[in-house]
Amino acid sequence: MADAPGAPHRTTGSTLLHPLSGLLGIPLDQINFVACQLFALLAAFWFRIYLGPSHASSAVRHAFATLFGIYFAVFCFGCPLMIITQKITTLACQLHDGIGRQAEELSAEQNRLAVKTRPSLLEYLSYLLNFMSIIAGPCSNYKDYIAFIEGRHVHMKLLEVNWKQKGYDRLPDPSPTGAVMCKLCITLVSLILFLTLTKNFPMAYIIDNEFLDKTPFLSRLGYLYVVTQAAKPKYYFAWTLADAVNNAAGYGFSGVDERGTFRWDLLSNLNIWNIETATSFKMYIENWNIQTAAWLKRVCYDRAPWYPTALTFVLSALWHGIYPGYYFTFLTGILITLAARAIRNNCRHYFLSSVPLKVAYDTVTWIVTQLAVCYTVAPFVMLAVEPTIKFYKSMYFHMHILSILVLLVLPVRPQAHSIRNQAMQNSVESKDK
Repeated sequence: MADAPGAPHRTTGSTLLHPLSGLLGIPLDQINFVACQLFALLAAFWFRIYLGPSHASSAVRHAFATLFGIYFAVFCFGCPLMIITQKITTLACQLHDGIGRQAEELSAEQNRLAVKTRPSLLEYLSYLLNFMSIIAGPCSNYKDYIAFIEGRHVHMKLLEVNWKQKGYDRLPDPSPTGAVMCKLCITLVSLILFLTLTKNFPMAYIIDNEFLDKTPFLSRLGYLYVVTQAAKPKYYFAWTLADAVNNAAGYGFSGVDERGTFRWDLLSNLNIWNIETATSFKMYIENWNIQTAAWLKRVCYDRAPWYPTALTFVLSALWHGIYPGYYFTFLTGILITLAARAIRNNCRHYFLSSVPLKVAYDTVTWIVTQLAVCYTVAPFVMLAVEPTIKFYKSMYFHMHILSILVLLVLPVRPQAHSIRNQAMQNSVESKDK
C-alpha cells in the first residue's frame, strides 16, 4: 500500500526522483519502479528493432541486456533479490535435470526444460540480470530466454504447432506491437484505479475500532472484499507492464491459438478474467502471479518427496521475506487449499447433472472463493502480527475453523503428485535391481 502523502519516503535505490515523489505524494520506490519500467519499455522497442538477431550477435544482445539490467536494478532497488532468486534456483534445477539425472527419472516437463550444457558467464549474467525482467520479472525458463537472444524463440514456438493448418502458407513473422498496446491499455486503467480506489479504501480500515464496533459481521465481510479489490490494481499494473516490456523486446511469444491468432502470453503473470471469476481456490492461485506459481511448482512441488502443498506454501512465504503477515497468509493458505480440494473432490460431481445445479454450485463457490482469498491475503497487506491477530479475531477465525472441520469430516484422496512420484521411484528402483 502507498504511504500517506507527506510521509518520509525511503528507498535503497536512487534518490534522483525524490522531488517528483514529494510533489505527487507517492513513495519514492514506486516512482523509481515506474520510471525504470517505462524506460525499459522504450529500451525494449529499441532492442528489438536495432539489436534484433539479424542485426547483432548473441554476445552483443546478452551484454546490452545485462548492462542495462544492472543499471535499472541499482537505480530502482540497490540490491534486488527476489527475481534473481527465482532464476538461480530455476536454472540450478534445470541443469541438475539435464546433467545430473537420467531421462527416465524426469517428468515430461522436466525433460523438456532440462539444460544439458553449462551456460557461459555472459549467458548466465544475461539470464539473471537482463533489463526486461530484473525489476518486476517475470522469471522465465533458461532455454526460452537463450532461444530469444539467439533469434530462435518465435520460430521454435511456431514449430510446436501446425501453422500451415492455421492458414499460413509460409512461416509467419508475428509482431508483438498489438499485444504491447493492449497490455499498455490495461496498465493505464490499472494505474488509474490504483491512484483512486487504493487510497480511498485502505486495508487498515477493516481493523478500525469504530468500524468494528458499529459494523455487523456480514457487512465487514463485504467491506473486506471491497478493500481487497482496491488493493489489486497495483499488482495488475506492475505485472502487465512487465509483460509488455518483454513483448516489446520480442520475447513472450507462445504460439497460435485455435482461431489463428498470435499469442504473446508466455510470460504473462496474471489472467484478470480468470482471477475475478474463479470458482475455486486452486483456479485463483493458478491465475495470480502465474510465473511465480510455475517456479514454485518446478523447484518445490514437483520435487518434494512428501507434503508438497505445505512445503510449497512455506517456500513461498520464505521467498517473500521476513514480515509475519506473509507467514500468516501462506500458512492459512495451506489449510484453505487442502479444505477446498477436499470439498471439490467429494462434492462437485453431485452438481454436474443439470445446468441449474451447476450454476448454483458455481455461484456459491465463486462467493466462497473470493471471500476465502480476501480472508487469506489480508495479513499479506497488513504485514505485522498485532493487526493480523486483531483482524482474524474480528472475523472469528471462521475460515480456519471451517477448513479444519472440512478436513476432519471429508476423506482426503491421494494426490496425483504423490502417486506419480511413487510410480517413478518404483520404476527407478526396479531398474537398479
